[in-house]
Amino acid sequence: MVDQVDVQAEVDSLAAEIGLSVLIEDRAQRPVWWNTQGAVDGARAQTILDRHVTPVVASVVQRFHLLEATEPVRVPAVPEASMWARWCMPVRCGDRTLGLLWVLDPDGDLDEAALPRLLECAELAAEALAGSEESEERRHRRREALLERLLLGPDEEAARELSQLENLPLDARVQVEVPARPGGWALADGMSVHVARVGARPATSGAPLPVVQLTEAVRRASAVRRAVAAGAQLDPENWDALGAWRLIVEAPESLEPGDLHAGAVILAEGSNDTLMTTARVVLDHGGEVATAAKELHVHRTTLYYRLDRITELTGVDLRSGPSRTNLQLALWLAAYRAAAER
Repeated sequence: MVDQVDVQAEVDSLAAEIGLSVLIEDRAQRPVWWNTQGAVDGARAQTILDRHVTPVVASVVQRFHLLEATEPVRVPAVPEASMWARWCMPVRCGDRTLGLLWVLDPDGDLDEAALPRLLECAELAAEALAGSEESEERRHRRREALLERLLLGPDEEAARELSQLENLPLDARVQVEVPARPGGWALADGMSVHVARVGARPATSGAPLPVVQLTEAVRRASAVRRAVAAGAQLDPENWDALGAWRLIVEAPESLEPGDLHAGAVILAEGSNDTLMTTARVVLDHGGEVATAAKELHVHRTTLYYRLDRITELTGVDLRSGPSRTNLQLALWLAAYRAAAER
């Protein structure tokens, strides 16, 4: 198999022979191998420095149908993209385009007799990129298998193998995001795993946990998502910000809302959920009638009527009294349990 060193040596040799700058990008137009001869244009300088191309530079590939080419194509200067004239040769493996080989040639100095050398270099790069893709695919499948094992529960061996596969320290720690964010390992149900490389950062699952505890990180992230769906006001929306909602999240399945306060069951049995919603809003605002009326978009007179009706049904005055906390937790638990059924 051709390795990276072989391709870089070939790029160096080609650039020296033709006296022009050569760059090979992968399919995502990220620079992989290059050799600079003299000055370069703005597009090339930015590609090397930023490790990617801008949208306007990427659009040139579509404009000149470069991905479908089978031989070197002379691309004219594109001033709006800060691109000098250049040659482009797709790096292909069979019917797949794996990348692009570029040669800066603003003055038309490249002798067409040298074009076959571009093809030779592209073929060598194609072999290396194809091997790299195959290797990455095997690595991806292995990672998926190890993550599946860890999602079943703590597995020291799987954690150690995953750390070795990803070149992570054995004490590496992870966090789980919901919804999934770029740059992590995708999980089912719209989640992603991220290695905490530099300290802790806000994440749905909260503070980083050891890799072996991935299943716990997933549980925490799932609980946060469910709590938010149940109406929890978290800032930020992560495990460490749950506060009193931790009591709800960690409540045993045997605990029913009615065990905390029978009023939650009574309000749930109504013909509509207006009174239950009203109770939740008023309690979550600490009994502040004005604030609750504003959120509910009702006149205070209407709200007072509802409060009297709630007191009549549950025996709880939402504006004061020791029973308010019990009813509030009961309503939270009812909403949390209902969120799991959506």
